[in-house]
Amino acid sequence: MASQPGCVVVIDVLRAFTTAAVALAAGAGPYELVATVDDAHARRADDPSVRLLGEVDGITAEGFDHGNSPTALDGVDLSGVPIVHRSSAGTQGVVRATSADRVLTASFAVAGATAAALTGEARISFCVTGAHSGRDGEEDRACGEYIAALLTADGPVDPAPFTDRVAASDAAALFTEPGSDLPPDDVPYAQVVDRFDFAMEVALARVGDQDRHHLRPLHPAHRPAHGGSPR
Repeated sequence: MASQPGCVVVIDVLRAFTTAAVALAAGAGPYELVATVDDAHARRADDPSVRLLGEVDGITAEGFDHGNSPTALDGVDLSGVPIVHRSSAGTQGVVRATSADRVLTASFAVAGATAAALTGEARISFCVTGAHSGRDGEEDRACGEYIAALLTADGPVDPAPFTDRVAASDAAALFTEPGSDLPPDDVPYAQVVDRFDFAMEVALARVGDQDRHHLRPLHPAHRPAHGGSPR
C-alpha cells in the first residue's frame, strides 16, 4: 500500500468502497476514514451523534453500529448522519497515501464516474488494497484495470470480463466458506458497475496535530461509456 505522488486511486471492491458508496448515496456525511478502531471510538467520544462503520478481519468491529456490508447498509436512511469508517484494507490505503497530491477511492459501483474524475490527470497510481494477508487482490486489480480501460479506450468497454474476476477472486471465496459470517450477497452486489453516478474524493482537514481524511461524493460532468451490467 505504499503511497505514490500524483493522483492515487485506492481501490477496495470487497468491500469498503462499495459500502462507502452506498452510505454516501444515502446522504451520510461528514464521512471520515480512519486507521484504527480506537480512532473511530475517539471520534464518537467527541461527538456522540457519529455512527461507526467497519470491521476487523471482516467482522463488525466491537461497539460499531454497522459492519462493512453494502447489502446490509442498502436502504438505511443516513441523511445527514456523520460516519466514521474503519476497515482492514481500504481505509488503511487512504491514510497511508501520504505522498499523494490527490486521492480518490473506488470500486465497480463508482467506476465510470471515477474514470471521468481522472480525466486530465498526468500521473495516476492504483492502490490494490485487497492484496494483503496472503490474498492477491484480484478483485481490486480487475477494477483498476477496468477504470484504466475506460480512460484509454476509443469506445465502450465491456465490464463483464473485469467483474467476473471479482467472483473468481480468493477474497470472494471467503464469503462462501462453511461457517463464514460474511454475507454472500455482498459479492454480486459489488460486481454491479456504475450503481452510483459519483466518484469519491478524499479531502484532508487538519485538526490539532492530526490529519483527518474526509470522503465526499464528486459528480464529474462526463462519464465514459461501458457495455452494460456484469453477467
